[in-house]
Amino acid sequence: MTIINLKRYYPHYLKDKLIEMPDEVADALEEGRRMEHRQDNRRSYYHVYSMDCTPAIENHAMFLVLSPEEVLIRDEDEAAAELVLENLAAAMTRLSPTQARRLHARYVLKKKFREIAADEGISGSSAAMSVTGAVKKLQKFFIKNGWMPK
Repeated sequence: MTIINLKRYYPHYLKDKLIEMPDEVADALEEGRRMEHRQDNRRSYYHVYSMDCTPAIENHAMFLVLSPEEVLIRDEDEAAAELVLENLAAAMTRLSPTQARRLHARYVLKKKFREIAADEGISGSSAAMSVTGAVKKLQKFFIKNGWMPK
């Protein structure tokens, strides 16, 4: 049996803490300490630095991994978006051709209300009201069929 000082192996011990342990365990602890010491010496001698030693890397690392709750929320959102896209063609048949054309121009072609109004020869507010009415009609249709929460 060997008596060792835990302060030598564990830096969080601030005072000497002597314990008695089997020789094999003491030899393993000493070999581990020597390996760490050799590795630290090699690192300082060859000036080896970590590639990720930027300031506050640990603050950024927590945003790289999603929590299980975030994964579930993301999956639910993706499933809801897929359901909406699957049923969008059926919902578009509920709109008038003018509303469908203006809605397509606004959200698919990414046009502004002014551009839609200029293309069709109407005022910008009329185009905005038409698109807003189409969106409300689609929302009512999706809520009625249970594809979207209220």
